[in-house]
Amino acid sequence: MLAKLVRIGNSRGVRLPKGMIEEAGLGDEVELTVRKGEIVIARVKKVREGWADDAKLMVKLEPRGTWPEMPPTHWMLHEQEWPEEDLK
Repeated sequence: MLAKLVRIGNSRGVRLPKGMIEEAGLGDEVELTVRKGEIVIARVKKVREGWADDAKLMVKLEPRGTWPEMPPTHWMLHEQEWPEEDLK
């Protein structure tokens, strides 16, 4: 679809059809990015959106107990009070 840039003060804008806005799931705020000669208008994602699905995928790919053991951090050893059995 072709659109024209319209003057808005010292800026320019594009009018987007209502159906296109609804189909893209855009709200009152959007995220704008520029890449290789394109301006991308995207909906603003909610905080932690998709984390639950990513966690399920991680467990599916690497079941609990198969992740490598990580050594305790300085914070875990010296700054946080942990029950002794949690550090084993």
